[in-house]
Amino acid sequence: MATYLDFEDKIKKLEEDITIARTKSDEHAVEILEKKLEKEVEKTFKNLNDYQKLQLARHPDRPYALDYVRGLMTDYYEIHGDRHYNDDNAIVCFLGYIGKEKVMVIGEQKGRGTKNKLKRNFGMPNPEGYRKALRAAQMAEKFNIPILMLVDTPGAYPGLGAEERNQSEAIARNLYEFSNLTTPTISVVIGEGGSGGALAISVADKLAMMRYSVYAVISPEGCSAILWNDPAKVETAANALKITSDALKELNLVDDVVNEPLIGAHRKKDEAIKALGDYFLTTLAKLKELSPEDRLQQKYQKLMNLGKFQEETK
Repeated sequence: MATYLDFEDKIKKLEEDITIARTKSDEHAVEILEKKLEKEVEKTFKNLNDYQKLQLARHPDRPYALDYVRGLMTDYYEIHGDRHYNDDNAIVCFLGYIGKEKVMVIGEQKGRGTKNKLKRNFGMPNPEGYRKALRAAQMAEKFNIPILMLVDTPGAYPGLGAEERNQSEAIARNLYEFSNLTTPTISVVIGEGGSGGALAISVADKLAMMRYSVYAVISPEGCSAILWNDPAKVETAANALKITSDALKELNLVDDVVNEPLIGAHRKKDEAIKALGDYFLTTLAKLKELSPEDRLQQKYQKLMNLGKFQEETK
């Protein structure tokens, strides 16, 4: 059963009416209602604010990393464990094919249903998850296999055990190592890209965002708590943080926006998965035209151009 957000009430009503009309075999009514639905979808989704886009990024029906793996990859094999401590289920790594390309896919997986969410720790990786991602990336580097990273996490797990096992070092290590990879790397924010937990697998030759994904240094809830100590300010924080794909593309903080269906990836999963797959293969072909040295230099310049500082003279 589909889950509707508060701003989708009119869409829900029209879809229910279409279902009823179909059970009555009233094709004329179905045709009229479908035209109304099309107009309502366009009206609703072309006027979304940043908070509504945040809701879409967190939608429980939105495709997760494993949905993209199963929808895009063939002959794939999962890689487990960091060979030091544990196998973190919040990070998944698969070696297989997308089209004719041999690819390493590294993704953050949130999980569906209570049991699976607990298994995946709600998509919040521990240090061993990031070390597993690094192990998979270094394997791909050794054999010159392109890497696709799928970002979808509220943030790295802040638990005591994670801190004891050096969470911050694991993230920092990934930033350092991924910035030096010479094999083609593409990272796509597919849902929620939160803080260092997202950064750990988003340093790449190309960083893209799905249309309704978000990417932020802190969650709007965390921002509103720190700045105003007021949960009611979440929407204000979401609008102020510039977390949407369009805003970040305009600021040159991401390279591309992948146009998932207007009504959202959660409603047309197959189309969203195909859009990401097409983007990956097209972008990979362009990256392969460059030498490893040129890719590395471009990545270096891109990272150096992120932000700026100015020294004050006294």
